[in-house]
Amino acid sequence: MFKKILSKLWIVLDRVNNDKFKQNLLQALPFWVASLITGLIAVFYAKLFAWAEHFAIELATETGWMMFIVTPICFVTAFWLVKKFAPNARGSGIPQVMAAIELANPKNTHHVDTLLSFKTIVVKVLSSILMALGGGAIGREGPTIHIAGSIFWKINQILPKTWPKISKKNMIMTGAAAGLAAAFNTPLGGIVFAIEELAKTHINYFKTAIFTSVLLAGLTAQGILGPYLYLGYPKVSDLSIYIFLFVIIAAIVSGFLGTMMSRFILKILKWKSELKVPKYEYYYVFIVAIVVASVAFFVNPSVMGSGKEDMSAMLFGDNKYGGWQLPIMRIMGPVLSFTTGSAAGIFAPSLTAGAAVGSFLAELFSLAGSNANLLILSGMVAFLTGVTKSPFTSAILVLEMTDRHSVIFHLLLAGMVASVVSGILERKSLYGHLEHQYLVAFEEQERRRRKRRNKSKDAES
Repeated sequence: MFKKILSKLWIVLDRVNNDKFKQNLLQALPFWVASLITGLIAVFYAKLFAWAEHFAIELATETGWMMFIVTPICFVTAFWLVKKFAPNARGSGIPQVMAAIELANPKNTHHVDTLLSFKTIVVKVLSSILMALGGGAIGREGPTIHIAGSIFWKINQILPKTWPKISKKNMIMTGAAAGLAAAFNTPLGGIVFAIEELAKTHINYFKTAIFTSVLLAGLTAQGILGPYLYLGYPKVSDLSIYIFLFVIIAAIVSGFLGTMMSRFILKILKWKSELKVPKYEYYYVFIVAIVVASVAFFVNPSVMGSGKEDMSAMLFGDNKYGGWQLPIMRIMGPVLSFTTGSAAGIFAPSLTAGAAVGSFLAELFSLAGSNANLLILSGMVAFLTGVTKSPFTSAILVLEMTDRHSVIFHLLLAGMVASVVSGILERKSLYGHLEHQYLVAFEEQERRRRKRRNKSKDAES
């Protein structure tokens, strides 16, 4: 149906005399349509995800013993959905988008179709919602980026042959930027993310598409949800003259821990990939579910969820200190949840882990009020930088989430210090390693395909 509408629109616009105007308009329309769809789906997904998280928290606090039933069922079902219907829907989705951008050419269209598809969107939503229902420490931001990339890719594919050609790489990159902007309500963060994390070409080639798509997707989400900040307005005035020193310390510790968490996740995923018996994967998911339920019931429920409530409590509550347990819980939760192989984002959990580290350091240094808040924000930027290797994206995201422009230099400093620390420990980001695995797998598939083709030709001759 949409293809028919586009064909009719082409006939109407073909009568326009101004060729340059017509060309620009036709090239812009697919981005606008995909952005509006992305905004609508992002809102629906955000509401569904928030409901699932709320359900899990209520279940854990009111009838905690039920977690031992609900969590295993949700975790195993979430993994089964991905394993059975869309293996490339696993994880956050950002590595899949990065691999799709790398492969986006006519020769590899069939590979990109396995990474970005409508089936992937459906499984991504269902699997991540089930993980959230079960108390998984996951986020929705990475999955939203994956969903948006899939939407933009499919819109590009259904364009009529007579339509002006649009770069497939730029379409996917723009979709990812729009997805992040709609998920966090951070338009600048979406733009910087596309430039810093995804772009392999100069921004001049696609800057207009990114700006308009981020704007439309963000405005669509904001039009339904209303103007909002992801976290709010923490107080960061009257800072200590020595605060830069504490910011550097928080950045070093958080950047180190973010990098080590990524390493640990990769080691578990590598170990899982070497399991020869498929049913062992289900055993792992079941054990993880029991561990999460046990920790939540007997130790600390902060091992569950994306952690947004924990961040808000630290930044706006009277007690800025989460204690030494909170950083452990907020690192353990994402490691366990992400390695199940279900759909699971790691953006928000990484921010929460960084906030917990900043809170603990603030307690250690006896910092209070605005100084503690700044250390919490710096920890968020630094930890996310340790995971993503994207210091500017991390700083801009936290800046836009809180609207605290007065501390932009503090946050940029935290990102840069964490980037140096992380770079010493690990060259690639978590996403970079996972993207490489996808590309290697596709290369192996192509090698086997060529080998079969050559054998077939030899047999015929």
